[in-house]
Amino acid sequence: MTDAQPLATVREGDAAAFDRIMSARHSCRAFRPDPVPRATIEAILTTAQKTASWNNTQPWQVTIASGAARDRFRAAMVERASSGGAHASDLPFPRDYLGVYLDRRRACGFQLYGAVGIARGDKDAYRRQTLRNFELFDAPHIAIVTTDEVIGVYGAVDCGAYVSNFMSAAQAHGVGTIAQAALAVHADLVRELMGIPEGRQVVCGISFGFADTDAPVNSYRTPRASLEEAVRWLEE
Repeated sequence: MTDAQPLATVREGDAAAFDRIMSARHSCRAFRPDPVPRATIEAILTTAQKTASWNNTQPWQVTIASGAARDRFRAAMVERASSGGAHASDLPFPRDYLGVYLDRRRACGFQLYGAVGIARGDKDAYRRQTLRNFELFDAPHIAIVTTDEVIGVYGAVDCGAYVSNFMSAAQAHGVGTIAQAALAVHADLVRELMGIPEGRQVVCGISFGFADTDAPVNSYRTPRASLEEAVRWLEE
């Protein structure tokens, strides 16, 4: 078989379907209250479980809270965030945002604030919007993704791939998602609330449910860099 020939297992329409799912997925920041059926959640998890990992270690573990458990988690996280409690993340956050990373971060923020009608420079409104992270954007479910500390940084890398695949699988089932590193800022409280043992590092949360498609906050989409910005080709 030459490089120009497709794999025999590729079916017509697969590439277009995958691109359509990737293009449709976005960070959902407003959800309907109705829960996602357990069978649908298990189907999403089954697909995400196929994620590739270093030496097939599959370091991710997922804890999902719904119903009263989700309500307790949300209330405690809002209380901690509102009180200005000290940050206790397991993984280092970015030291800084410089150059194009700062430009993209600012553009994303301005799109969000514009969608919800927050005037530039309104710091009180900024803080209220930030608090929405800990309110889980009213999602009926929250998944906490953890890795084993002994696996090191590549365990977190593998979990990142898992999170992406979880969100893509959810999109394929008509379920909205948003990955939330903000929850990992209070990793100690997350472990306590979710019964996660020491040694498991909190990577992020994923709030998920059916998107409120009428909410203005779900109306915008962030752009992606061109291939020219992201890819270098070396052939000689």
